[in-house]
Amino acid sequence: MSPIPRRSLLKAAAVAGAATQVGWVLGQEDAHAADGRAAAGPGGPVSVSWLEDGGLGAAAGSTFGVPWRQGAHPAGTAFALATEDGTAVPVQTWPTAYWPDGSLKWTAHAVGPTAAGADRFTLAPGTPATAAKKVTVSRSQRRITVDTGVIKAVIGKDGTRLVESVSRGATKIATDGRLVLLRQGELDDGEHATAKWERFDGEISGATVEQDGPVRAVVRIDGKHRKGSRRWLPFSVRLYFYAGSESFRMVHTITYDGEQTPGRTKGDFIRGLGVRFTVPMRDAAYDRHIRIAGEDKGFLTEAVQGITGLRRDPGANVRTAQVKGERLPDPATWDQRVTTRLKYIPTWGDYTLAQLSSDGFTLRKRTKAGHGWIPAGGGSRANGFGYVGGVSGGLSFGLRDFWHKHPAQLDIRGAAGDEAEVTLWLWSPEAQPMDLRFYHDGLGQDTFPEQIEGLNITYEDYEPGFGTPYGIARTSELTFWANGATPTADALVAQSAAVHTPPQLAASAEALTSAGVFGGLFAPVDRSVPAKAKIEEQLDYLFTYYKDQVEQRRWYGFWDYGDIMHSYDEDRHQWRYDVGGYAWDNSELSPDLWLWFAYLRSGRADIFRFAEAMTRHTGEVDVYHLGKWAGLGTRHGVQHYADSAKQQRISTAVYRRPYYYLTADERVGDLMHSLVDSDETFLVLDPIRKIRTEPYEPDRNALSVGFGTDWSGLAAAWLTEWERRGPKAAKAEARLRSTMETIGAQPNGFVQGSALYDLDTGKFAVESKPVVGVSHLSSMFGLVEMCAELIPLIDVPSFKAAWLDYCRYFNASKTEQAARYGSNFGSLLLFQGHSRQDAYAAAQLGDAGLAARAWEKFYSSDGYTKAMVWDKTPLKGPDVLEPGYENLEISTNTTALFGLAAIQNLALVGDSIPR
Repeated sequence: MSPIPRRSLLKAAAVAGAATQVGWVLGQEDAHAADGRAAAGPGGPVSVSWLEDGGLGAAAGSTFGVPWRQGAHPAGTAFALATEDGTAVPVQTWPTAYWPDGSLKWTAHAVGPTAAGADRFTLAPGTPATAAKKVTVSRSQRRITVDTGVIKAVIGKDGTRLVESVSRGATKIATDGRLVLLRQGELDDGEHATAKWERFDGEISGATVEQDGPVRAVVRIDGKHRKGSRRWLPFSVRLYFYAGSESFRMVHTITYDGEQTPGRTKGDFIRGLGVRFTVPMRDAAYDRHIRIAGEDKGFLTEAVQGITGLRRDPGANVRTAQVKGERLPDPATWDQRVTTRLKYIPTWGDYTLAQLSSDGFTLRKRTKAGHGWIPAGGGSRANGFGYVGGVSGGLSFGLRDFWHKHPAQLDIRGAAGDEAEVTLWLWSPEAQPMDLRFYHDGLGQDTFPEQIEGLNITYEDYEPGFGTPYGIARTSELTFWANGATPTADALVAQSAAVHTPPQLAASAEALTSAGVFGGLFAPVDRSVPAKAKIEEQLDYLFTYYKDQVEQRRWYGFWDYGDIMHSYDEDRHQWRYDVGGYAWDNSELSPDLWLWFAYLRSGRADIFRFAEAMTRHTGEVDVYHLGKWAGLGTRHGVQHYADSAKQQRISTAVYRRPYYYLTADERVGDLMHSLVDSDETFLVLDPIRKIRTEPYEPDRNALSVGFGTDWSGLAAAWLTEWERRGPKAAKAEARLRSTMETIGAQPNGFVQGSALYDLDTGKFAVESKPVVGVSHLSSMFGLVEMCAELIPLIDVPSFKAAWLDYCRYFNASKTEQAARYGSNFGSLLLFQGHSRQDAYAAAQLGDAGLAARAWEKFYSSDGYTKAMVWDKTPLKGPDVLEPGYENLEISTNTTALFGLAAIQNLALVGDSIPR
């Protein structure tokens, strides 16, 4: 084999050009690429722009991540941010990852309202500008006070009031911010409803200041919901404040630890889950205002005591002022037929907007408790935003993904009295109780042989007691504004938009690709030759297809939003949502990575948002965070927790890393840190217990751990902890080195398949006898990406050699495999997905033959073939519930592997693509 020229894993500069500045998507108009006009050099400057058009808008601020090449900037480097015209923008910087030489790998940066009004920025080493208004944090024994320079929030360290008060100047805008949980202990499965509700309040166990300015402050609050002596449903809440802002953001996480038993109607059923604030009402009833967002820019615009539409006209100027939310002139100046009869005009104190599905909301109001409700409107998809207050100030509030994660609800109560009460229901109490019971009764699958038989027909790996929701979690995002007056219509639209799509700053695609992060396995979008252009067109088609399927198939809901389905049923023209392991995908074969790599190389906003929703879902719902399986995820199934395969390959940090480093999101950082000790889970559960033939009892010093899906998950957590310099960084680094050394020392390297792992030493026992233990799944859950990252970071020649051999021989002929390892690898699948391993080895070894084989397997094996970019077959009734389209060629497994192979092959051996 003649060598090809050795090139960087990134071939970005020559092909970047205009292609990366355009959002490429079929049939959609909302694609937008992060601006890339100022590409990053070895150490900057870096071009940064808003992910979507519109800038910062009404948001408090934005936090974003930037990668740097190894050695570019030493630890402690300060950074300055400036607009295109050179205006300095105050920025707060902190490191989120380091290269092994101690230089900065990733940095996070926060900007506040001073970033409003500009579209593009340049980030470079330098002294950051000083903000005119700084966010400050003070602490006392029982309280934390955060002052943005515009608003002041007093946060509790104990009790039930997370936010004791939010003030603007001398005016208290909101008080008593607390969590509310409604529990229903029994389901009404019949027609005679007798179930009772009980209310639990969020009780704080501790509060910690994680950042204290000068631009950004973060406070974390933990606790459980309590009623009497019972405490359950743990919560973790973070509050985010930015200098000069009139708003703050809340990231709210609950972890389910209740009991729901299949076949029983009694248990811990959540009837309502919400965040509640009290809003003082100081103004006259006619100067109090309610604003509730509908769809798009639509709003209900009303006063608590409306003086429009009356039989008698108070005056056009009065009516106009009330509709605008302005202070009304003295009633003495009105038409006195209205003034003298004000007491006869009802005051409307209570409003409810309920979004019980992704396709419909209803809005109603009443004067007060004990009186009847009247309809006030409705529509399809509400933005989940509202305002209550008066001309002297009030609270705006919003819940992100309101209709996406139905059933949700907004309540305003008591606005006609001295205090209004606002509740943002993450789970609407008007919906059915949250029923998480397992969906079938076991179907006689009591033994391993019976369970394997079930797997052979429904593809579901069932086991009694394993389909439990105990320990799964869900995160929600909320935003609150403390307004000095009733906001204008334009201001309300801007606030609502900031809830629906929080403005996100992003480094250019060139900066992301040139830094060499994530193994350097992606390069900018390249349409320079027809063969590459066709692959790019196919990638666009596939992403658009899944984006459209989310809408067409209504893949929405509190626990479901963010996931996609696994396989399609061509007879029903429906995804197999109800067939065992063919339903929810749960990260099977790495769609998370496909999406993140697609974003990193393109800067497209629509891909980022799709991947963001998936990361929020798969890291929370598909993984256990409490109980004996904490640290493990669940294989694909009808319910996200249904399958009995609890595995590292689903919980792996490799799927969370891109989002964390791009946004510095602390919750995702928590998820990855919690996995550092997940090697302990092998004491609790044997991943291959149902197919193991030899006797096996978990032994702390001799645990059976595979080198593929098991080790890659462990390695991802260790790498992240090490490069973040987390509390367990020393252990993580030691585990990486010891496992890499002992994998490299195996007689057959990675092909050995597995070995006995010692929890105390962090080493694999080196087997004396060579074995071939290759699975087509071994490297498809992040192992490819982990090895590409680790090899240049930790110098273990035997590990590198073992991985390169695995890459070279998986797609080799059976004769070549047998000649190298003593026997061939048996019957394998997923050759197209494995073509990226040929490409990696080709780039590392300068091997033109391997480069050619990479493209041969990519085009002519078992994935999507040469006949790429397909039509869309229309669907309509009575074949389907809702009209849409289908493509019978598409499956999620193949899509994810095609996407990763296409992206990585283009980056690694793109110059060798057949023309």
